[in-house]
Amino acid sequence: MSLLLAGVSISLTLGIYYLMKKIYMKIHHPLLVPIFTTSIILVVLLLLLQVPYEIYMVGGRWIDELLGPAVVALAIPLYDNRKMIKKNVVSIFISIFSGSIIGILSGVLLSVIIGLDDNLIASIAPKSVTTPIAMEISELLGGTPAIAAVYVMVAGISGTIFGPYLMRKATIHHPISIGIGFGTASHGIGTAKALELGTVEGALSSISLTLSAIFTSLLCPIIMTFL
Repeated sequence: MSLLLAGVSISLTLGIYYLMKKIYMKIHHPLLVPIFTTSIILVVLLLLLQVPYEIYMVGGRWIDELLGPAVVALAIPLYDNRKMIKKNVVSIFISIFSGSIIGILSGVLLSVIIGLDDNLIASIAPKSVTTPIAMEISELLGGTPAIAAVYVMVAGISGTIFGPYLMRKATIHHPISIGIGFGTASHGIGTAKALELGTVEGALSSISLTLSAIFTSLLCPIIMTFL
């Protein structure tokens, strides 16, 4: 029975994603980013069919397990662009560090201004890093890991949808800047988008994804002590 549920979950997810990707390639609209539309459709289907999340994840967890190998595969564009990365290592490091601080403060300060409680603030603070790390940071700060995971998804998807438009409006065209922007603000989902734009963007985004997670882990507890 579990094998059947796993097969249905995997087939449904991959089938919807494939369809949404086809639509996105034909109608290149920001709101039709496949990971966004696929997530929405899956949530609606699970709610309509009254399928518990735990049952879906019998197969869905196998897709989730592929995240590790996918991250490791990012070493390929890193290796291909190693000379360029070495040449700009100082500016890359400073940019990611600055972006990590802004990523934390943007959520925390806005939360304080609108009067959210400490639990929600602690859950929002690590929103710009990958889900497992954000959940750990949130729990350490006294937040709710499940809520942190939701904010991480929102940050990733919104960055993927609106990032290209905002960068065009801000006249940001350099591949290094674009890659750092996506990786620092929108973690893994942003890195997937950066790879669509080019190998340099993807390589820098993967570096930003890793370093911003480290910086956020160190900076979040320090910044939260001042609240």
